[in-house]
Amino acid sequence: MAYVNAYQPPPPAKPPYGLHGPVPYDINVAFPLDFTQLETPRLKLAPFIPSIHAAKYHAAISDPAHLYRYYPFSNIEDPESYLLFMDTFVRQNPYSVLFAIIDKTTPDPDYPEWGGKLAGTIALLNYSPTNLSVEIGIVCILPTFQRTHVATHAVGVLLKYCFTMPCASQSESGLGLRRAHWYAHSDNEPSLRLAARMGLKREGTLRWAWVLPVGKVLGKTPRETDLLAGPGRDTAIMAMSWEDWEDGAREIVTTQMARME
Repeated sequence: MAYVNAYQPPPPAKPPYGLHGPVPYDINVAFPLDFTQLETPRLKLAPFIPSIHAAKYHAAISDPAHLYRYYPFSNIEDPESYLLFMDTFVRQNPYSVLFAIIDKTTPDPDYPEWGGKLAGTIALLNYSPTNLSVEIGIVCILPTFQRTHVATHAVGVLLKYCFTMPCASQSESGLGLRRAHWYAHSDNEPSLRLAARMGLKREGTLRWAWVLPVGKVLGKTPRETDLLAGPGRDTAIMAMSWEDWEDGAREIVTTQMARME
């Protein structure tokens, strides 16, 4: 039987808008988001809008190579590449959303309307309405706000939103998920400690899960005859289930957030 293979790689897709996304900015989310539930007395989450947040975000990073040392993505140290990547990887996926973390305890005189200072980012990634699961990722706390309440409150408010059942008649409502998971470079001890402190459990390691960009230092050396030159990454999997949440994890999150008041 005769056959052909006429495959041609598609050209790189270029969005029909600039680095700051479409105008008006479309967060393009296919699952419920109630921002009144994504707030504590010390912190709130808001959509990360490049035209509003990007300049402040990148200006606060003095050493992007160090900040992103555990990330498997190429060229995100460059602000323009970062914005293009986040648009493609997050905004164009209707089951993902990137949040700006706003620290309400630190006013920003340049942007008083924010209700606080930009402290970093966090995301919900690849929400699954069929499996009732989501990944918490892109947890990137700006240097000034590291080792403060910010990471604890940002992760805690998202976990609470993930596992609280949707209920329009009550003051607390959420997504009612069965599972939230967290992927991290297996050497990223700060990330793994944060996840564990918030009650997530280590489920295992995906060995050689990523081929890292050439130049990344924190990776595994591939074989000499390997098809690609970039180092490899093992990915640690942390997760929390609804059973964990109802069997003590809710109290762990509440305690951790209260401790960081």
